[in-house]
Amino acid sequence: MHKFSGMILARTGGLPFLTVLLLVTMQSPALASCTDPPGPGVNWQRCAMDGLDLREMDLSGARLRDGSFFRTDLTGSDLSDTEASRSKFVNSTMPDVVLDGAKLYEADLTKADLTGASMVGVDLRRARLFRANLRDANLTDARLQGADLTRADLSGATWTDGERVCAEGSVGRCN
Repeated sequence: MHKFSGMILARTGGLPFLTVLLLVTMQSPALASCTDPPGPGVNWQRCAMDGLDLREMDLSGARLRDGSFFRTDLTGSDLSDTEASRSKFVNSTMPDVVLDGAKLYEADLTKADLTGASMVGVDLRRARLFRANLRDANLTDARLQGADLTRADLSGATWTDGERVCAEGSVGRCN
């Protein structure tokens, strides 16, 4: 064995280099497959799902981080406990969606229709909710630090304290 091969064996605890390489490769996380069907825990990280009809789907626990969902219909879908930070839901139709416990920090929900959405414990830090429709949404325990609620309709929404209901005409803040 020449000197270089001996260094590789010494650094890998005596295992041949190719064996170590195979073990490391097999332990790496699975890559997102944007063609996977919708379902709980699906990995659609960095996938473009623009304009799809995803109504009434169970996407609980899904990885949607950095994904694109422009004009996607998610009416009545379960997105609880999803990891969707920095995802784009611009102009998406999301009435009655369940986002309980979802991580949506830095997500863009500009003009999204979230009427009647359950958003209990959702992380919306630094999210963009410009002109979003949050009418009758439940924001109990939601984290909104740094969120942009400019011109967002909060009429009838249950506020983060779980007690106060925003008055009719609450735009940009809960009155």
